[in-house]
Amino acid sequence: MQVGARVLKTGFAIVFALFLAELLNLPSPVFAGIAAIFAIQPSIYRSYLTIIEQLQGNFIGATIAVLFGLIFGHHTVTIGLAAIIVIAIMLKFKLNSSMSLALVTVVAIMVYEGEDFLEFGIIRFITVMVGVFAAFLVNLVFIPPRYEIKLFKMIDSLQDDIIRWTRLAARQASEHTSTKIALNKFHSRLTDIEKMYDFYKEERHYSKKKRFIQARKLVMYRQMIITTKKSLELLHRLNKHENEIANLPVPFRTMIQERLDFLLTFHEQLLLKFTGKLKPEHSKWVDEEDDKHADVMEHLIQQISFEQNREGEEEFSSYHLFYIFSRLLDYEENLEHLDTLIVSFRSYHSTEKNTDLEQDFY
Repeated sequence: MQVGARVLKTGFAIVFALFLAELLNLPSPVFAGIAAIFAIQPSIYRSYLTIIEQLQGNFIGATIAVLFGLIFGHHTVTIGLAAIIVIAIMLKFKLNSSMSLALVTVVAIMVYEGEDFLEFGIIRFITVMVGVFAAFLVNLVFIPPRYEIKLFKMIDSLQDDIIRWTRLAARQASEHTSTKIALNKFHSRLTDIEKMYDFYKEERHYSKKKRFIQARKLVMYRQMIITTKKSLELLHRLNKHENEIANLPVPFRTMIQERLDFLLTFHEQLLLKFTGKLKPEHSKWVDEEDDKHADVMEHLIQQISFEQNREGEEEFSSYHLFYIFSRLLDYEENLEHLDTLIVSFRSYHSTEKNTDLEQDFY
């Protein structure tokens, strides 16, 4: 069983919330611990937003609870009606994420039937907010998230698998069903990468220089994700039309394989370049392949013309070739754009080092 940073932070937040509540001599400190569970978030920025929303939500919940308790009493039906009103208000103001804790506040206040009900309601509201603030402080200082490292690891791992399967598919060496299963898993991993990108995007820096560097990195990571998507689309087409590719003339099929190998190797080296393992100017070697690119397009046109003159079902091969080569060209264009972004970043921020990123890879 693997215990992650968020699990540890949740435990520390509960302990810290209970400790603060007892330190302040607040009755029923357990509600501070409950609030800490709801308030813990995966990023500091989201934790900050949670404080704002929880403050609003719990204020609404406490206000409705006190009003209903003073006017209608503490009957169980009254508590249910108060909860319905709170839900309606929370939905109106789009405070869905803090709705659960607001309802806990309603119940925690309205179950009390003493004469000092108003004072009790205020104290219970403060107790809940102590738990929210405790969770924020723990999130701020305990195990700060390193989303950039996680993001690049996920991109690098997924791209490595896609490249491996693409090389097999280009040579008709992969089993069709196995490739299809792998594609489904790749799409799921790509969704996780986009979520991690959002977490990294939410990180905030106080230094203007750091904010500028992060803005440029966000552009690069966004392009990395787009390029990975293009490589995944290409793999999907290779798997879908593997029979048509297998029936192509050997020289033409070999040329496709060589072009794919060239682009996949280029992609691998771009990731090396991003981690500082490759010289930025190394991308000049791509220019030497321009003539080969023109040859590929010329042979493609010739092959399509040849296929159109053939009879029977095989004439549809030209249609499928258009699909494959459109994905191939799209992939190549995005690789070149990614190369430009990486070279530009490495050239203008050569002194900016991410030691963890550069040491953890290759």
